Amino acid sequence: MLHERAVEARDRHYGRRVFVRGVVEVSNYCRENCSYCGMRRDNAGLARFRISHDLLAETLLEQRPDCVTDINIQAGEDPVVVREVVIPLIRTLCRETTLGISVCLGTLSHSLYEELKNAGAGFYIMKFEMSDPDLYARLEAPGTLSERLDHIRWLASHGWMVSSGFIAGLPGQQRSDLLDNLKLAGSLPLRGCSVSPFIPGADTPCAAASSSPAAWTLNAMAVLRLMRPDWIIPAVSALNLMDSDGYQSGLRAGANLVTMNLTPDLFRPDYVIYQRDRFIMTEEKILNALDSAGLEASPVGLMAHCRATLGHEEAKPHPSPSPKQD
Repeated sequence: MLHERAVEARDRHYGRRVFVRGVVEVSNYCRENCSYCGMRRDNAGLARFRISHDLLAETLLEQRPDCVTDINIQAGEDPVVVREVVIPLIRTLCRETTLGISVCLGTLSHSLYEELKNAGAGFYIMKFEMSDPDLYARLEAPGTLSERLDHIRWLASHGWMVSSGFIAGLPGQQRSDLLDNLKLAGSLPLRGCSVSPFIPGADTPCAAASSSPAAWTLNAMAVLRLMRPDWIIPAVSALNLMDSDGYQSGLRAGANLVTMNLTPDLFRPDYVIYQRDRFIMTEEKILNALDSAGLEASPVGLMAHCRATLGHEEAKPHPSPSPKQD
């Protein structure tokens, strides 16, 4: 019933159209050491890479499926690749295409954020990961939770559209922590929010932990949709590591964004957030998932939609529902 209500809320706001965004993973270098991430700096068994601008440009200009309207440029926390590859790539894409540009590059300097925005990026994805500052510190998430939230608020106050997110079922989390995550998300100046299931990574300190229950992720996605019918809520590819029908379950829990992996094949195995055995969402898989859910790819891009309907003003936080309302 919760998921049905979430789908009804999504459909009232967006109809049956879902945004399709491509992602390129440009570097797996990372200066952070998150206990739950395979790209942590202490993982000496990972072959590190930075993909060249020319290869990425060729991939996105010549091999991009027609249904992709937006691109997310993603990396470990690697300021070198931001300066040398990401900013030139954004300029190329803005010059040659009408794609909306999102970036997910971690916490950077204010000046680097400004360079990215001036190059043409409009959406910044920065996940707060979890709402408990003590657990955040124990799991060695980037910096401190307070610093992470300060960056999110700064970005939103300086012209960025910001999306965030959290991980459901991290070691040490209880079900009550999910409510705190939802409340924190609702208090931030966001245009969207994701929920990712915890999947233990083989080369991490959390390798022996148990995966999170599927319902934690899906129910949290549905509650986010009911909290904010206007938000962009993705069906993340890790849903299929959680459950064989996980991706479609995410669409049936109110998601309205799907992401297609466009990273060149050679580099995909070493972009290890969860496991090397990744579930890659191709164009065929995405279109089949949408069709099975009675949905279709939106011809209007995510960035174009947000600019048309929300303008460039700072997103205002909305109060989270009380536990009783939940």
